[in-house]
Amino acid sequence: MENVDVIVLGAGAAGLFAAIEAARRGRRVLVIDHAKAPGEKIRISGGGRCNFTNLGIAPDRFLSQNPRFALSALKRYTQWDFIARMDAAGIAWHEKTLGQLFCDGPATQVVDMLVRDLSKAGGVLWLGVEVGDLRQLPGTGLPRFEVATARGPVRGQSVIVATGGKSIPKMGATGFGYKLAEQFGLPLVETRPALVPLTFAEQELVWMQPLAGLALDGRVRHGKTAFAEAMLFTHRGLSGPAILQISSYWREGEAITLDLSLGRDGAAILRAARAATPKAALRTALAALVPERLARHLEAVLGATGPLGGMPNALLDKAAAMISAWWLMPVGSEGYRTAEVTLGGVDTTALDARTMEARSTPGLYFVGEVVDVTGWLGGYNFQWAWSSGWAAGQVA
Repeated sequence: MENVDVIVLGAGAAGLFAAIEAARRGRRVLVIDHAKAPGEKIRISGGGRCNFTNLGIAPDRFLSQNPRFALSALKRYTQWDFIARMDAAGIAWHEKTLGQLFCDGPATQVVDMLVRDLSKAGGVLWLGVEVGDLRQLPGTGLPRFEVATARGPVRGQSVIVATGGKSIPKMGATGFGYKLAEQFGLPLVETRPALVPLTFAEQELVWMQPLAGLALDGRVRHGKTAFAEAMLFTHRGLSGPAILQISSYWREGEAITLDLSLGRDGAAILRAARAATPKAALRTALAALVPERLARHLEAVLGATGPLGGMPNALLDKAAAMISAWWLMPVGSEGYRTAEVTLGGVDTTALDARTMEARSTPGLYFVGEVVDVTGWLGGYNFQWAWSSGWAAGQVA
């Protein structure tokens, strides 16, 4: 039987980071993962360049039933701390739009850094090892827990659950961490796919599918929340950064609104086009505001035939209003198959915000995506992994 101080379940971003921090304190640490390679979501993130954090980290960019829960960990281990670690490892990076930071080279550099740091600190990594039951040992002494694994039972004083959410199941994602939480009596916030493309009904896809592959900038709104980034038409509906962002706020049965005007006065532009080119078609004028393929669709929806010169102001105003406030009703999302993260998870009321320890079970910690803390697109979820893993690693 293996005996260690800290058992970490999951060799993703949060698990590896927590393990490194605990091992640096002199703790005997064992990381166990059923995957054959560590940090697979790190490897594929950011188009293979790993969007490892964001310069604009702030609590209001994280969704949770208690949005302030993440504040403690995020303030004590910041984006600047992780940037310093990247610099110390000699990993070059650059800033893209909206404060997003990416590696200059492949994302595997980040995985290699974490695995190397774990090894240097004395931590051990078991890969390709299935984990079974986790049980709390009787009595109040140490060790407190025993984990059944394919390599035999492992006992430890502390267990850090960093098993992630349900997103991207083809990479081995499961709801195992949620089952462990329920086993120990911790409440869960309902989980759902987040940062995910939205899908539409067949009648909408009739006109959307011919636009598949068309990308454009705009602002997408749901209620009081809006994101101004790129969006993309697909064979199933809408994707792109703006759509992925709003998907975390959208719910079935609710609409979204697209503003493609980018601050321009569409009505004035269309009226000016009518005066300058009265013989042109409406789609020609609309093409000054949106891509030509989309302009043709809008023209057809409006039933606008004939030359611009014969079109009344009311029709041009209606066309401009469609572009600045285009109401659409998604019917669903592409689900966990393509979702970047899982919304919901272990209820933060059951955890200590400073340590990530379960209030009811000393020695049991939950970090990263398995917790009900979900960041925006753009490096926020990796920063939550680093910060929450760091917090648990200081005390486990």
